[in-house]
Amino acid sequence: MTIPHMNHAVSKNAKNKVSSAICPTQDRNGIRKQPDDNIVNELSSHKKPKASHPNSLMKPKTTDKHERTQAALEDVASLQLRPADDMDPVTVSAASVVSMSNDVLKPETPKGPIIIGKNTLSGIFYGPSFSKGESLNARMFLKYYGAHKFLDTYLPENLNSLYIYYLIKLLGFEVKDQALIGTINSIVHISPPEHPQDSKNTISVTNVEDPLAKKQTVRLIKDLQRAINKVLCTRLRLSNFFTVDHFVQKLHTAQKILVLTGAGVSTSLGIPDFRSSEGFYSRIRHLGLDDPQDVFNYNIFMHDPSVFYNIANMVLPPENIYSPLHSFIKMLQAKGKLLRNYTQNIDNLESYAGISADKLVQCHGSFATATCVTCHWNLPGERIFNKIRNLELPLCPYCFKKRREYFPEGYNSPSNSNRLDGTSSQDSAPTRPPYILNSYGVLKPDITFFGEALPSKFHKSIREDILECDLLICIGTSLKVAPVSEIVNMVPAHVPQVLINYDPVKHAEFDLSLLGYCDDVAAMVAQKCGWTIPHKKWNDLKNKKFECREKDKGVYVVASDEHPGTL
Repeated sequence: MTIPHMNHAVSKNAKNKVSSAICPTQDRNGIRKQPDDNIVNELSSHKKPKASHPNSLMKPKTTDKHERTQAALEDVASLQLRPADDMDPVTVSAASVVSMSNDVLKPETPKGPIIIGKNTLSGIFYGPSFSKGESLNARMFLKYYGAHKFLDTYLPENLNSLYIYYLIKLLGFEVKDQALIGTINSIVHISPPEHPQDSKNTISVTNVEDPLAKKQTVRLIKDLQRAINKVLCTRLRLSNFFTVDHFVQKLHTAQKILVLTGAGVSTSLGIPDFRSSEGFYSRIRHLGLDDPQDVFNYNIFMHDPSVFYNIANMVLPPENIYSPLHSFIKMLQAKGKLLRNYTQNIDNLESYAGISADKLVQCHGSFATATCVTCHWNLPGERIFNKIRNLELPLCPYCFKKRREYFPEGYNSPSNSNRLDGTSSQDSAPTRPPYILNSYGVLKPDITFFGEALPSKFHKSIREDILECDLLICIGTSLKVAPVSEIVNMVPAHVPQVLINYDPVKHAEFDLSLLGYCDDVAAMVAQKCGWTIPHKKWNDLKNKKFECREKDKGVYVVASDEHPGTL
């Protein structure tokens, strides 16, 4: 990289430092901290250049301005990027090792580095354009081989800052600095010159004057670091898995299928999801809460359980029913193919469908059991269902007597003793100590509220399952709630990922997306596999006609006469 008006280039040693900073070998897929924005201010603090690698092609004689910039660029290159605090380095690193060892992900090696030309008469630079295939291959090359070899392969030995700009574009990203883009557009034309006489005067740009200012150069390096980190942290779609037939073939051969389910698997039973336009959160906006999710806020529940129990009847699951989709998962279990079903649902319908406890992880808990928030007495959830339906606070029998002393009137009514404003008609009762909360002696369903830790079974199981699974199927989920939503990024990159959902999930890279009603998609897939879903509706579903229309590569809309679907 060069200073304006100087003939010099970035040494290979500097490229090595960039690659080692961006992509530590021990954790290539981790999310990393980006460089500090004040790096530009440090440019003037460097008086001497750092020692060059013996193989460096930097010129030995340079100006002080060049030396300061070169030293600053090497400082940028040597910034140590760390995994984010919310990632598990052990799990991510292990998954990365499995991913990198699979030849399915091996990309093609490019014929040579990026080429930028310059017309010696007009002074105009000519930059390359990249196809989607070239961009995808470059991303795969980066993930497969790491940043060091990526930079070594796609950049020439000597270069100026325009190469950094085009490397960012090759990876599929755009520079956001509009002033910088304006400068580049004023001096660079896309594609080579059209006239033969111009071609004679066009040379390949390597060790020539850099047209950009040093601050712009440093900006590009920081953008390149971000682009490389983004690619390393994002899953790429498999090139050999994108059709329904691929999915059917994999279902027949897979032995350890990981299934991740959300609220969409239960909507056919009349149970609303949470985030759609007609979902649960939309239905409770009339309560006047700042955030509808507050009904599942643990801190709010402890101070005012009525916020939850005034609406709990709306999310109380029906008993002993389940959908054909639940039975599809049960079928995978019966065939010995189900590794685990991770469900975000709290309705416990998986248990009703017959999915065994050792194959089921209820990531957000369920209504299956309930616990006293004071003495931690535990009981089956069904025993408090009548209280929930009657809008009454379910109270612990062991804490009942003491609670009646603290709340002598209205001790079991969410509308009287615990109003939505967080106060109680008995807040001033002399026998109630100030540290006694309105939730004293209240039974809480064992669902995971916001602010509570996920069940230990989730953390124990997921570390092993992501490395064992040979197929991931996500069904009926928008993948909006972490850490469950991160499972798709934790599974090794060579493992096929399939989405079955009514709407696409754009922030994840599924190899195959089957868009439609979950029961319809499950029935269509079972038909193609020649399998029988153990559900009372199968007699109707097995002869049902489905249309599978391709919307884009790897994206299909599943429609039927009953549910036409939309393209």
